[in-house]
Amino acid sequence: MSESVRVVACPTCKTEVRWEPLSRYRPFCSERCRLIDLGQWASESYRVPAEEDHPPGEMPPTH
Repeated sequence: MSESVRVVACPTCKTEVRWEPLSRYRPFCSERCRLIDLGQWASESYRVPAEEDHPPGEMPPTH
């Protein structure tokens, strides 16, 4: 019985990538695409939204 290998799209260029140990840069298709993505995070083009529980400059409440 053969195992099916999952195929995903590279987040950078959308090329199909086999999700297996031999795919060195998964989920990216290449080191180039991996570095492009890293550069986006480093330049703050990608951001994770966050909300502050208290206004800036105020101490958080103690319980």
